[in-house]
Amino acid sequence: MNIKQLVFGLLTIGLISCNSTPKEKNAEETETYSDVKIVGAMKNVMWKGELGSRINLDTISDNNGLYGLGPVSYLTGELLINNGKCYVSKVTSDSTIIVEKTFNTSAPFFVYGNVTEWNEIDLPSDVKTIQNLEKFIDDKTTEFKRPFAFKLIGQVSSAIIHIQNLPKGTKVSSPDEAHQGQTNYNIENEDAEIIGFFSTKHKGVFTHHDSFLHMHLITKDESKMGHLDELEIGKMKLYLPKI
Repeated sequence: MNIKQLVFGLLTIGLISCNSTPKEKNAEETETYSDVKIVGAMKNVMWKGELGSRINLDTISDNNGLYGLGPVSYLTGELLINNGKCYVSKVTSDSTIIVEKTFNTSAPFFVYGNVTEWNEIDLPSDVKTIQNLEKFIDDKTTEFKRPFAFKLIGQVSSAIIHIQNLPKGTKVSSPDEAHQGQTNYNIENEDAEIIGFFSTKHKGVFTHHDSFLHMHLITKDESKMGHLDELEIGKMKLYLPKI
């Protein structure tokens, strides 16, 4: 092999490797999380104090089968989009909540996606708690593209939800500071819907560091809505996206 052939061969290898790497990267980027959009990150809100708006919900263009959740900007309430309807809940007292329907709101982090077809699944009798539910969903969705939205509909035996209510002007640099003003509410024997997002790879982004789930609960009469902390399932059905 002469010098010209050697140089030509090396240039050819270089061009092939340069062309193949971006294609692989682009394919990965387009295939991963294509059904779910994530804006901002919980950890940046909790640890860096990034409380301001990262997304205005009225800028989401496709409301058909739209689901989403997150806190209100500056941690002054909770947000839920349930099948194209947007709910904002805020604390009015230690025992009362106001829930409004409006897209005229914003969030410091938010996860959302569109689902128009669901598979209905009967939950086994031993799936009663959030921990039981997490394992059941994880086992059932090994073939799913993750993350994904899910929902439960039916009777809640008991639950605890919270609504963020950070005092105006509060600076945040830790989770303890972020949860100042948070108010908890008990739910007992009520029909409700729970909207959630599942991921094994987004701890600190849209799930807490010890969970694969982020869920918001809204009662059937739409009078109570908040972030779900504790749950005892009565008789509920699980809905997973059709794949």
